[in-house]
Amino acid sequence: MFTVLIVEDDRNLNRMMSVYLSHHGFHTISALDGEEALNILESNMPDLTICDVMMPRMDGYQLTQDLRSAYPEMPVLIVTAKDSIDDKRTGFLAGADDYMVKPIDLDELKMRVAALLRRSRIATERIIRLGDTEICYDSLTVSRHQIKLQLTKKEFLLLFKLLSYPDRIFTRRQLMDDIWGMDAQSDERTVDVHVKRLREKCVGFPEFRIVTIRGLGYKAEKSS
Repeated sequence: MFTVLIVEDDRNLNRMMSVYLSHHGFHTISALDGEEALNILESNMPDLTICDVMMPRMDGYQLTQDLRSAYPEMPVLIVTAKDSIDDKRTGFLAGADDYMVKPIDLDELKMRVAALLRRSRIATERIIRLGDTEICYDSLTVSRHQIKLQLTKKEFLLLFKLLSYPDRIFTRRQLMDDIWGMDAQSDERTVDVHVKRLREKCVGFPEFRIVTIRGLGYKAEKSS
């Protein structure tokens, strides 16, 4: 069970988020300001922190900076009424991984928390597991039972990128910039060639598929 630290000085909102996330399978710990949160961290290590910005004693920006410095792998989600671009820039520069503006939708909060935890786990383990299939970043391999598929580095990075964000559409340009680099001389048809090869090589891996989004690019879908 994942543990979520909720740092929010509005007691009602703090409790509401805590009850909702607990109901959906998360263990929650609550703090009413940044200093209380840091004290809690001396004896409890959450998997993710949600924090408000405007709090007494220590605001959310300072708390985020302290968390990023001490626990660089911990995802931080800022939830605040401060909604200007400058406010968001300050939050991300402080080290936030995501930013939500109040009033919040609790179902969206749950989805963002789940997405951040999934990405954090992938980044830490460098492994994506889908049913019987394991995609290992360190060995550039896709394995299922006794089948072990060795991909070229570009093929693997493309697949790992798509599967790290299932159902998210990436344009060919985005994939070119991320995988080949912004200064790459290849044109966007290179992505099409690599996707074609991936589809041919991954025929024996039914847990996922790469879907073409006409006029846009590609996305990965997990099989139900």
